Amino acid sequence: MIQLKNFQNNENMKQIAQMGPYIVYEHQKDMSVSPHSASIAYFMQEMNVRKRQVLCILNGGAVKTQAGAMQWTAGAVEATSGVKGVGDFFGKALKGAVSGESAAKPIYSGNGYLMLEPTYRYIILEDVGTWGTGIVLDDGLFLACDVSLQEKIVARNNVSSALLGGEGLFNLSLSGQGIAVLESPVPREELLEIVLQDDVVKIDGNMAIAWSNTLQFTVEKSTKSLLGSAVSGEGFVNVYRGTGKILLAPTVAGTTMSSAHGPSNSNSTSSKGIVGSVAKSVLDL
Repeated sequence: MIQLKNFQNNENMKQIAQMGPYIVYEHQKDMSVSPHSASIAYFMQEMNVRKRQVLCILNGGAVKTQAGAMQWTAGAVEATSGVKGVGDFFGKALKGAVSGESAAKPIYSGNGYLMLEPTYRYIILEDVGTWGTGIVLDDGLFLACDVSLQEKIVARNNVSSALLGGEGLFNLSLSGQGIAVLESPVPREELLEIVLQDDVVKIDGNMAIAWSNTLQFTVEKSTKSLLGSAVSGEGFVNVYRGTGKILLAPTVAGTTMSSAHGPSNSNSTSSKGIVGSVAKSVLDL
């Protein structure tokens, strides 16, 4: 029998979300500070920069996590590598190299508790079943999921969407019935959910963090001509067509306010644009 003391009844550990076996806790303040870091910790707390952790309650079930995400387990919890052999390892290593995810995702099963490492990013719990045939994730979003969910690496619809769109050449797609735990750059309250029914959405920048795998993703000129796109100041835009939905992060980290055109990326080229995509998907293999 396992008892967790000074946890659920700890005033500094606030439960902020729960779905299925996953409970998200938020540290209200960093209690382990020194005189030199106290002022930084204070302002971090005031600006909602707080550590968050996910507790997985296993009652005979199993969850899959990003490699290195486990902080501790308690009870009859067993861990396996999730790799079935040398061939399976190299296949998963190849998929991990092109998607930015870990090559192997450990599986924890049994009866007990699994606590994931703290993160300053925002935790989002998504019911993948509500996304129809599946959800496509931006690089680095995956933290954990039900073992029942199927993983697949999906490629961009055309080369232009990788070279010009600020996205990678490949992304991780999850499908099936189950829950996914995602690490978002912005809180759930700031995410816009755009639902399309045989329609189109155009986004200036890589601010879509997740979208239905039924949507066709391309990169196109913002106007009909190159001259018009240049004059408008928008250039190329990410275009999503079809039926499905998109999670949009309008305040994604790395953007600054431009008096001329509103939000603009502080970097001249996205790390997942031309250089990042080619380097990650070709040179690193």
